[in-house]
Amino acid sequence: MVAVSISSDGVDELASWAKDANFPVLFASDTSGTIAEKYATTGTGIGPLKKFFKRVVFVVGPDGRVAQIFRPFSALSQDSYAQLDSAIDRVAKTGK
Repeated sequence: MVAVSISSDGVDELASWAKDANFPVLFASDTSGTIAEKYATTGTGIGPLKKFFKRVVFVVGPDGRVAQIFRPFSALSQDSYAQLDSAIDRVAKTGK
């Protein structure tokens, strides 16, 4: 299984951050917002944040299909990570 994090940050910023933090995931840059719009991970705000990117996690099975979506994903909640771990274990065992 491979984890890919897609961010609106630029390639250089992501590479530096990922190297410093030694994350066990791959990082992809979406500075244009094309991927975010395709997968409905953008939101509408007010003021200077008229458009923002939501933190969303997709668990993709071995068949390439999305098995579960965490929308929004709360990166500061340990429960979110526990739920994500359970979903990954389930998909790894059952394929869905």
